[in-house]
Amino acid sequence: MLCPRCKSPDTAVIDSRLSEEGRAVRRRRECPKCNHRFTTFERQELSSLIVVKRDGTREPYSRSKLERGVWLACTKRPVTQQKIDKLLTTLEEKWAANKQEVSSATIGTDVMKALKKLDQVAYIRFASVHREFKDVEEFKQEVGRLFK
Repeated sequence: MLCPRCKSPDTAVIDSRLSEEGRAVRRRRECPKCNHRFTTFERQELSSLIVVKRDGTREPYSRSKLERGVWLACTKRPVTQQKIDKLLTTLEEKWAANKQEVSSATIGTDVMKALKKLDQVAYIRFASVHREFKDVEEFKQEVGRLFK
């Protein structure tokens, strides 16, 4: 593993623990060259999961791509990395258990449901992109549904 500070290829694992309820391994590493400490995570790859886009094209599932979108929705919100990791891991297990392919619409809907429970502002932000709100009226209607 390369050191993020000095890019030395010789880093040592100083501690390993299970995280995300045993679904990942958290490793503390130290660079012997610059003494920088950092954390890495090891997760099972869901490479066999294919996302079917709205236009019918298919692409491999990318956790990092989805995580970026969720983090954009959660910007400046009291949401932790642990909560987002748990949210994504739970959803990935659901999608992988059902089939080899999952539609982007299903992914978006499932993420919205999870965000609605986690943080309503993040939910509205994510929904505005996923549902492609055309104007303020659609935005107001969605906010109104939160209070019903």
